[in-house]
Amino acid sequence: MAPANAPAVDLRSDTVTRPTPGMREAMARAEVGDDVFGEDPTVNRLQATAAALLDKEAALFVSSGTQANLLAVLSHCQRGEEYIAGDHAHAYWYEAGGAAVLGSVQPQPVPMAADGTVPLDRVRAVVKPDDFHFARTRLLCIENTCNGKPLPRDYLIDAGTLCRELGLALHMDGARLFNAAIAQNIDAKALAEPCDSVSVCLSKGLGAPVGSLLLGSVEFIARARRLRKMLGGGMRQAGILAAAGLYALEKHIARLVVDHVRAERIAAVLSERFPGKIRQHTNMIFLGLPDGQLKPFLAHMNAHGILVSRPRWVVHLDVDDAAEARTIDAIRAY
Repeated sequence: MAPANAPAVDLRSDTVTRPTPGMREAMARAEVGDDVFGEDPTVNRLQATAAALLDKEAALFVSSGTQANLLAVLSHCQRGEEYIAGDHAHAYWYEAGGAAVLGSVQPQPVPMAADGTVPLDRVRAVVKPDDFHFARTRLLCIENTCNGKPLPRDYLIDAGTLCRELGLALHMDGARLFNAAIAQNIDAKALAEPCDSVSVCLSKGLGAPVGSLLLGSVEFIARARRLRKMLGGGMRQAGILAAAGLYALEKHIARLVVDHVRAERIAAVLSERFPGKIRQHTNMIFLGLPDGQLKPFLAHMNAHGILVSRPRWVVHLDVDDAAEARTIDAIRAY
């Protein structure tokens, strides 16, 4: 059972992180202004920092990854047009159909490969001809990482080349882009380079409490800013939140490797208990167990103070040495 008064070890997602003391101090000291007027200096600094980091012309601070992806689709596509996405990609599967409901933009799902890529031959096959019977295909959306798997840069280059050939824009849902960069020992800007737009989440592994960034050309971000206002996303004195994002970009990217190593160690112990049933990629662990095995095991872990609710476990900033040791001990006690 969990030690008395011990805090739970929460492995449900890397969205559960709490601001570190240093991040809270940065938030408390943040200069603020009205961001809807473009006058919040901390928001402006965050946007400029992110744009330089990923070598894009401009960036926009938004409330969430879902909003960033929605703004991307609506900025690239008009009503009655379509975007292509993997059939289990977050932007298609987990974002409440926002592009279709709010933008009248049709999704065209494509079966994803096991490595998280959207096969480019399938993309080519579903692009609609220039015929008034069909929605115009305008955009390809890809996700990096996908189920913790980094997309190879060669794939991203090929995707960008195909999109240019077909007259499509390429958007990367890079919610965990920096995990992908760290895992591949490559600069994040090299992964972003083939893409016309990129979203990056600050409130997952980077540990900020709120927010994402959308990046692209100056013209693209101007369209997205107008749409953000339309969606109620103008956050006024948002510098308090932007300060957390700045702190995350400055302090928490390099340390992502710690999460990857912890996930690898926990996965190794799980593999001892369930041989051949465990997969681990970056900061994510997947348990390939049938319900009859999975449910009692998750119940056991929860009874030991390890919060897990599904067969995906995610290691993050708040999982320290003690939390890792408790998790491993609980696995071994099963």
